[in-house]
Amino acid sequence: MTRPIAEVAASGPARRLGTSRAVAVLVLAAVAALVPLLGPSVALRGTGEAAAPGVGGIALLRGVLFAALCVPAGELFVDRLARRLPDPPPERPPSWTVFAAGAGFVAALGLASVVSTGNLVPRSLADIDVGGLYRSRDGRLALIEVNAFLLAGLCARSRRPAAQAWPLVAVAAAEALRAHPAPEHDPLLGSALTLAHLTCAALWVGGLLHALRMLRRWRGRQAGAALLGLYARVAAVLLAAITATGVWSSLRRMPPDTVLDQLTTTAYGRTLLAKVILVAAVAVLALWARFRLRRAADPLTAYVPARAEVAVLGVVVAVSGLLTALPLPIRWT
Repeated sequence: MTRPIAEVAASGPARRLGTSRAVAVLVLAAVAALVPLLGPSVALRGTGEAAAPGVGGIALLRGVLFAALCVPAGELFVDRLARRLPDPPPERPPSWTVFAAGAGFVAALGLASVVSTGNLVPRSLADIDVGGLYRSRDGRLALIEVNAFLLAGLCARSRRPAAQAWPLVAVAAAEALRAHPAPEHDPLLGSALTLAHLTCAALWVGGLLHALRMLRRWRGRQAGAALLGLYARVAAVLLAAITATGVWSSLRRMPPDTVLDQLTTTAYGRTLLAKVILVAAVAVLALWARFRLRRAADPLTAYVPARAEVAVLGVVVAVSGLLTALPLPIRWT
């Protein structure tokens, strides 16, 4: 049967729009992958610091792990917000939690293999000492992350997908403990700050991504603007918590009188400065989206700056992965 001319004409722009979106996603993914792969050489240039072997690959794996934490956390968060709407549309975008859990499992497995060889990149399967993971603190934390992502994927496929919140908390807690080893001064405080920072960041990044996917599925209904408004109010609190915990954590590693020097002379400081600039850009985009929500004739025009915001946040996640793989800053006295 011949398709109507109008339908054929409409399918062209729709197909081109879908293609352009796919290309944009691929470009963003490529940029996010290049940050950890090329970033170490740029950040370390002229500092006199030496990075661990395979720092680019480790940074990439950590970026994937953080992204895999953000996606399911954001879905749980925004789905909960959507239930607070007076009459939410029944349509929901397909869940990405299983794919995110799979990516997180692979990334955690790769990081665990590095830990098993004494933080060296294994050259063959024979180099990996699985039993050795149980004998070290970092090894046990790496195993927790591997098992937690596996359990999160199983929970996502179960009748109670909300149960995956507990494995996700385990991943965040393990990352917080890993980042602050026992010899560090007051490690529990550092772990608490990192846990709060990572949790708020996962809800912010993943929540915005899922909120935008919901808006696309609801196709311009006013419930979309209401959902974005709910998210924006919570996101303001999350951003304040992220800023406070980030500044506090940075000052614990770089005393106030050395911060300006270390921001330009150490790899950690340079990467942290890049992250701060990107987060500032994200904050500007968030304010722009909030202004449109409140003042524009059509609140759904906030979708444009919000989409740019989530794109920049993807780069922030990649930079965060790089930050965790670089040598810690020198604590000058």
